[in-house]
Amino acid sequence: MDMDIGRAHPVELVEISPRLHMLRFAVGQAYLWRDETELTLIDAGWAGSGPAVESALRGAGFDPSLLRRIVLTHCHRDHVGAAGALADRFGAEVWAHALDAPVIRGELPVSEPDLLDWERPLYAHGLTTVPEAPPTRVDREVADGEELGFGDGAVVVHAPGHTPGSIAVHLPRHGVLFTGDTVASMPDVMFGVFHVDRARALASMRRLAGLRPSVLCCGHGEPVTTDTAERLAKAAALAG
Repeated sequence: MDMDIGRAHPVELVEISPRLHMLRFAVGQAYLWRDETELTLIDAGWAGSGPAVESALRGAGFDPSLLRRIVLTHCHRDHVGAAGALADRFGAEVWAHALDAPVIRGELPVSEPDLLDWERPLYAHGLTTVPEAPPTRVDREVADGEELGFGDGAVVVHAPGHTPGSIAVHLPRHGVLFTGDTVASMPDVMFGVFHVDRARALASMRRLAGLRPSVLCCGHGEPVTTDTAERLAKAAALAG
């Protein structure tokens, strides 16, 4: 597949709050968190989309040279794709959970999901739409409960199931939770799709619901900012 395909799709930057923005790709999204003097990306979108990400940031008045870290919620191509290029261009570090880091580096293959029948055509479509991510360095391997040094106390929440090393990132002082693909919001809050281990992913979703966020930022679907904790808890209960 042409690795420049990401360049053909513009990236839209959507404000969720003054410190939080969503980067919307043709499939999936990433998020930008702004602290006083630095920027953090949660996920990085498609391979080849680095120039579009830079353009979106500059267009909104952000200086990409302030990008300090890219935290990857898991190893899938629509989340990892532009991480290496952006990190190299702006001197940022790439962080991921230790269990997914070898996959991101290209040392191990991506684990195949345990697909339900209705998920199979969607999964096949995604594989043909999103360019494969190149091997990408991981500068820091993070673990459950680790504080990340941004967002006034961001914390790693290991959320295995979608992939073995899937994580969420919780900003408790701001009530913000980045879930990766354990949870989706399409159109309402729901259990994610394409899990390697559905039982573990559901347990992870229930753990995330226990955090009772006020802002939910999923890997797919719109951010949730109203009745968020209740909607997440209800979705976790229905998924079981």
